[in-house]
Amino acid sequence: MKKLRKIKEKILLHPMMSFLFLTALVVLLSGVLDLLDASVTYNKINTRTRAYEPTLVTVESLFNLGGIKYIFSSTVSNFVSFTPLSTLLIVLIGIGIMDKSGFLDTIFFVLTKRLAKNKVTFIFVLICILATISGDLAFVVFIPLAALLFKYGKRNPMVGIVTAFAALALGYGINVVFSSIDSSLATYTVLAARDISIGYKINSFGYLYIMIAATIIGAGIITYITEAIIAPSMGKYEVEEEEIIEDKEKLTRRELRGLILAGLGAVIYLFIFIYNIIPGVPLGGNLLDYSQGRYIDKLFGYDSFFNNGFVFVVTFFFVLIGFLYGIGTKSITNHRDICDDLSHSLDGIGKVIVLLFFASMFNSLLRYTNIGLLLTAYITNIFDGINFGGIPLIIVVVLIGMITTFLSPLFLNRWIILSGTVVPTMITNGFTPEFAQLLFSVGSSLTYALTPAMAYFVIYISYLEKYDKDGIGLSKGIKYMVPYSVAITAMWISLIVIWYLVGLPLGISTPVVS
Repeated sequence: MKKLRKIKEKILLHPMMSFLFLTALVVLLSGVLDLLDASVTYNKINTRTRAYEPTLVTVESLFNLGGIKYIFSSTVSNFVSFTPLSTLLIVLIGIGIMDKSGFLDTIFFVLTKRLAKNKVTFIFVLICILATISGDLAFVVFIPLAALLFKYGKRNPMVGIVTAFAALALGYGINVVFSSIDSSLATYTVLAARDISIGYKINSFGYLYIMIAATIIGAGIITYITEAIIAPSMGKYEVEEEEIIEDKEKLTRRELRGLILAGLGAVIYLFIFIYNIIPGVPLGGNLLDYSQGRYIDKLFGYDSFFNNGFVFVVTFFFVLIGFLYGIGTKSITNHRDICDDLSHSLDGIGKVIVLLFFASMFNSLLRYTNIGLLLTAYITNIFDGINFGGIPLIIVVVLIGMITTFLSPLFLNRWIILSGTVVPTMITNGFTPEFAQLLFSVGSSLTYALTPAMAYFVIYISYLEKYDKDGIGLSKGIKYMVPYSVAITAMWISLIVIWYLVGLPLGISTPVVS
């Protein structure tokens, strides 16, 4: 067994080295493409004039003096501004006090004691899918919580991490109501549609029906893969002596008192928070951006308090309930206990921070080179020349979303390029603009979990690395995602084809075919 581990360690490339290798590959590829004068011109919609303008995409080389200067001058600032880093550190403060005070152990016991393991997994997956409406923050909150949920449930924490990441990444294409990403995409969808249909508007509940079906079926598929494939393949978690969790039969009086106190605090906090995101109520709605039109934009708009302060809102909520529970159970008795609890989840995350550094360098340099946008623009021009419709056209648009995601994971950056061609083509073939956007979003989400270029992929890998005794590489992390991606791809293709052939509406007042 020890010999096998040593052989495995020699073969398996550490995630830090993997990101360093990918970075070197990006530098080399940018130099080669620049030497070949690689460039693509595509038609972009001007948001002000609403006219199509030829736009040139070129590669920014990192394999020259200017590129080397950029690497050395921007790496530190890119790391400091790397959103997964700051978000993770802040959220872990709240998770730390919830964990150390005993709140998570107790609340997970209460919520799961009468449920079978597969039911707990299904409910958790369902919550993760629905939580994608909050955007990228969901990755930072639910991946650490998933590890603790499975750990306190006497299961392998790595199974929880894999399950959470799969549900969140694949759930990016499953939003029952308009998310902030959907709304951003809709801006360009409407612009592209108005070129053919003047005055076109998109319904915020335009995907309601198909998304309800996708949410329930998708949660079931992800649960099945977790329980039937992932959990058995990972086996039992080897618990360290300090990690041993005592079996609990029932709550003590102190635990019950702590839960009641934490529950009261949570209700009051959530009431104040929810009241302040309801527009039109007396003294309420203070967290909204009223310069926006749609409610989702008022909530998640770039200038809204909700969007800019949501990470701290969530963290403070975690701190509050962890603190109140600790007061109720007397696990927190003085200010030193509070300080120790707040920093609990930050203990031993040095490797995570270093891994985030290498990931931030890879992500920032890949974006700087424009390689992903060049690929997207090239595929856009190829798509502009196709002359078929129906199911083949549907499959092609989904495939475009899947392929372009690998090198340019940000949905909006690619849709700005693609929408001016994809939407008119779909409309001229009898499809609605909403359907075109749906196909792109779905396709993008299907490979979202498979690309290290996705900023929050590093959170997933770093937590697997934290709990895997033998270490884990990027390839192994991606390998865990493949069965989920394949199954959800089959689900989405089936759903979309059924909706199209039967003629079911996507949502309220939103057909597939115009």
